[in-house]
Amino acid sequence: MTIVAVLADPPQEGHVLSQLVETSPLSPADAVELYEALFRDTVHAVERSAGSLLVNYAPAGDLPDEVADDTPPEAQLRTLVVDEVDDPEFRDSVRFEPQVGSSFSARAGNTATHLLREEEASSVAIVRPTVPFLFRTVLDSASMKLRQSGAVFGPAPGGRVYYAGFREPVDFADAWEPPALSTLTGRAVDAQLDVDFVGMQPTIETGRDLAAVLVQLRARVDSERIVPVNTATVLSEFGVDVAIENGEPTLVSD
Repeated sequence: MTIVAVLADPPQEGHVLSQLVETSPLSPADAVELYEALFRDTVHAVERSAGSLLVNYAPAGDLPDEVADDTPPEAQLRTLVVDEVDDPEFRDSVRFEPQVGSSFSARAGNTATHLLREEEASSVAIVRPTVPFLFRTVLDSASMKLRQSGAVFGPAPGGRVYYAGFREPVDFADAWEPPALSTLTGRAVDAQLDVDFVGMQPTIETGRDLAAVLVQLRARVDSERIVPVNTATVLSEFGVDVAIENGEPTLVSD
């Protein structure tokens, strides 16, 4: 069973999806609502997959003073998990552990290394709750590939990675630095691990990302294919649309 470690931040204004706020019509409050929806959809996907869930949260001491909140980060994320999960047995199995490290690469690397070496997990996947189409089928496909390969990566546009699965630790120092896909692949090859990939998926970090997601989301709705319910519901309330400018989808306000 693959442990899916979701590296999550507490949903607080000015802290989550800050690049999206800077590059889109969305407000900081909108960003929090969207982040919560994305997190819930991620939890939903893991619940229905063959994996187990570890919520690896940013502790309060690591947050800037201006976004400090009286509610502890674990409590904020635990509430979202409890609200989303249907299966009591799965809900009781969800683990919450604080992140340790000064950068995303350090935090992700510490988590993966601890689980693989100290807890002797068979495989570990690192994801962020910003991937709207991270469905159960994607997680299970990656987990199956991890049975044969030492590392499995899910590429995202711009050389990013939305899924990084490992059966053995690698050199994680700055491993998620751009371009993360080639950096992580190189570290896995250096560790003499066989590498495989799952299909590309969009991730939401900027306004351009969100525009591309909206195009795909509406295509899924029109064709009656599965959609991330929480994310789709929130986005439908924001009053943003997509226009084509210079051949690229661009966000516009209704």
